[in-house]
Amino acid sequence: MVDGEMYFVVHAPQPTGKTTTLRALARQLTAEGRWAALHFSCETGEPAGDDYGAAQDGVLGAIRREAQGLPVELRPPEPWPDAPAVEKLSVALSAWARACPRPLVLFFDEVDALRGESLRSLLRQLRDGYSSRPNAFPASVVLCGLRDVRDYKSASGGDPTRLGTSSPFNIKVASLRLGDFTEADLRALYAQHTGATGQAFTEEALARAWQYTAGQPWLVNALAAEVVDWMKIPTTEPITAEHIDTAKERLILARATHLDSLVARLHEPRVRRILEPLLAGDLPPGDETFDDDVAYVRDLGLIARDRPVRVANPIYREVIVRVLGSRTEEVILAEPRSFVLPDGRLDFDRLLREFADFWRTNGEILASRDAYHESAPQLVIMAFFHRLVNGGGFIDREYGLGMGRIDLLIRWRYRDEEGRPALQREAVELKVWRKGRPDPLTEGLAQLDDYLRRLDLDQGTLVIFDRRPDALPIEERTRFETAQTPGGRKVKVLRA
Repeated sequence: MVDGEMYFVVHAPQPTGKTTTLRALARQLTAEGRWAALHFSCETGEPAGDDYGAAQDGVLGAIRREAQGLPVELRPPEPWPDAPAVEKLSVALSAWARACPRPLVLFFDEVDALRGESLRSLLRQLRDGYSSRPNAFPASVVLCGLRDVRDYKSASGGDPTRLGTSSPFNIKVASLRLGDFTEADLRALYAQHTGATGQAFTEEALARAWQYTAGQPWLVNALAAEVVDWMKIPTTEPITAEHIDTAKERLILARATHLDSLVARLHEPRVRRILEPLLAGDLPPGDETFDDDVAYVRDLGLIARDRPVRVANPIYREVIVRVLGSRTEEVILAEPRSFVLPDGRLDFDRLLREFADFWRTNGEILASRDAYHESAPQLVIMAFFHRLVNGGGFIDREYGLGMGRIDLLIRWRYRDEEGRPALQREAVELKVWRKGRPDPLTEGLAQLDDYLRRLDLDQGTLVIFDRRPDALPIEERTRFETAQTPGGRKVKVLRA
């Protein structure tokens, strides 16, 4: 596309290597001797808001700074020519293109950091100068950011009309989305560590790393770095699946910058409209904004690129429910170690009874104040389990649009009577009884039966939250029952 003098978009969630890739490409293009290629960030223009003149000054300043790395003859003329604010960028780029002995290729990174009129002005000036390329305007322009250009209306304040009725960048020929790593990529990357140090990853560790990250580049790197750089496993020992489990927990608890940036998005209305039914297992809303909202949340990297709509990977899936349940964890007073039996196993029956008591006392208050109201009961019980299981075990979660349930698997490590490592597994299914729907017991037992079959377990727990307006008071409806799945598996039912 650069050879064809095209203008195009590259987008991907943070951080997937966009900047690293484009910087390397710019250096390579310049080194080949045919182009003068430059990568720079538009973030310096962000504080200007709608002041498009100041925003352009910020962008031109970034260009000037980065161009110091180019050969002298390829750098822009000094100073930039005087021009009215409405065409400051286009006049400057035109002057540079005319003076430069090679065609210009410009990578506008973080372009969607610009807002409102500043973004609109930049896009329109690029479109206006497009027909003058390559002699009097950059031959090829690449806009790079979190989102595709179709969603730049969000960066202009969320109002589609703020970018005008026609596209301000309708000259683009393509939108390229940087992909995640494949499983082969992950294995090749980890093999570089083995080649450098001799320390191997077990097959189970590689599979677990792929399972947790689904190839998200930052997670793939951060997970391995947590083991190699911070857990200090001797290089004479292989890295195991247990090491990967521990690294995943440490990564989530540390809430690194990348994970925090995702968390900050959870209460955006567009994000909540997608994540709330996903967490509740409900069908998606039928309004006209759904497809645009899905595209936006997908561009942020929170949900997977392909269908069905689901959280992008298990680490994000866990971070989301932990963050949304954090306020609940703060009011749980029980001591986690009190739920450990003398033989080291988890006293899961007591854990369920304690939750039932907690729900009777606090459930209505916690559920009513949660911004994710439709999925509040599920978030409360997951927070309760996590608070009391964390440290000795792990919770695997499965949820998604239209599933009608959330599946939980608690994995608890202990040592058997002979001191050998052992694993206790407890499967839980969460259902909600909503207004106008039948009792979900029969459906829940069939769904739990399938879940237990996949886990090769012969018993489990079904929790049914009654959210009907005419339901019995919480202290009367919260009780235990016993039931049996269609496959003959024993089930403890908690109605709450």
